[in-house]
Amino acid sequence: MIEAPDMARAPQEVWDTLSQADRDRAYNNNLAVQNSAELIRERDALSAEWRAGHPAALDVPYGPKPRQAFDLYPASDPAAPCLVFIHGGYWQKNSREVFAAYAEGAAAIGWSVAMPSHTLAPDATLTEIVAEIGDALDWLTREGPQHGIAGPIVLSGWSAGGHLVAMTLNHSAVTAGLAVSGVYELAPIRDTFLNGALNLTDEEVATLSPLRLPVVQKPLAIAYGEAEVPALAHDSRALHALRAEAGAPGALIPIPGADHFTILDELRSAEGALVQAAQDVLALALDLKKGES
Repeated sequence: MIEAPDMARAPQEVWDTLSQADRDRAYNNNLAVQNSAELIRERDALSAEWRAGHPAALDVPYGPKPRQAFDLYPASDPAAPCLVFIHGGYWQKNSREVFAAYAEGAAAIGWSVAMPSHTLAPDATLTEIVAEIGDALDWLTREGPQHGIAGPIVLSGWSAGGHLVAMTLNHSAVTAGLAVSGVYELAPIRDTFLNGALNLTDEEVATLSPLRLPVVQKPLAIAYGEAEVPALAHDSRALHALRAEAGAPGALIPIPGADHFTILDELRSAEGALVQAAQDVLALALDLKKGES
């Protein structure tokens, strides 16, 4: 692994001293994981195989734009919980199709899985992307039962998808959340190569950075790989600390040995740590609801 700048100690102090190259490297997961290209090829091949084997409800539109669509993998029981998984790619690349293999673990425990795509930057602003995920959840509330998905929703996502989980956890359709390897502060992103497509505004940094926003009290499990770049590990720990200070429920889950890509292997079997985390955070949410009634 190529080491990224260490931002775990005093992030802003460290960030201010970095060169542009170091700032770019701090968020470059492909560079940080030496075999990332091989891991991505394997992911894409496994996902193509999984998707081909489950073709009944693919490319289901939730809006008028080309990428506003779901791949749905309903369980045999419509009342089963549903894992909604939002793909990553720094809001500017990837799609639901190449993450299909990560439906396998939730399906193995009898859950439904729903995977949305969204319009990518620069064709959409980050404000618009967040709104599209809200639209997808609106659609799933209305139309999900007609597709065999009517159970409680655990909203999950990886990398940029983790950010989108944190931004839409308050949606009425969501029972609990599982954010994986997310970005929760946008100011550094604006200082990197990633901003070329995003063109983040001051308002977006202020209103779309979960670490700057009021805490949503729904249960949210926050997972990250212990071999992540320091910036992402820091964001995960910081968001959990912010939520804990506000009394919000949900575990912090460091995955030993996992990097930004291999962490998703924990969604590929019933015994995977992220599958267990999804079950645990849902159980927590349902227990809390019982206590309120």
